[in-house]
Amino acid sequence: MDIARHLALVDELCFRPFPAEHGPSAEGFAGPGCFWAVLASSHGLGGRDPAERAVTVEQYEKERDALYERLAPRWGRTAPWNLQTVLLRTEREEIPEPWAALSAHARVAYLWEAEGTGRWVAVAVADRDGADEVRLLAVVTAEAPP
Repeated sequence: MDIARHLALVDELCFRPFPAEHGPSAEGFAGPGCFWAVLASSHGLGGRDPAERAVTVEQYEKERDALYERLAPRWGRTAPWNLQTVLLRTEREEIPEPWAALSAHARVAYLWEAEGTGRWVAVAVADRDGADEVRLLAVVTAEAPP
């Protein structure tokens, strides 16, 4: 776990100009108004061993919570954001990106408006798809949450 490195990246993404087009970035994926940074990844663990996957999810949740503990004094204490409700809303209304995609990948996120930047920051564990790798994500966007 390298919380200092993760925090430095979140800080950088809060001020880095967004790219004009969607595509891969050094941290994960980026596009107009949004950065997706993969802070940690199980690299192909996928659905091989459910017990190993559960340990990885638990580890990444601890890292997400550690990021929360470092960011909360800066931007405020927030309750975990239940992305299941956002996912359900995508069935009956148009949810803007990156929120619709985040809800398809993660169950819970911590969310802040990064003061003075005009950006929103979410940290989450992407573990919804048992056949996909588990990822610790930071999403930085100009799009306010729905």
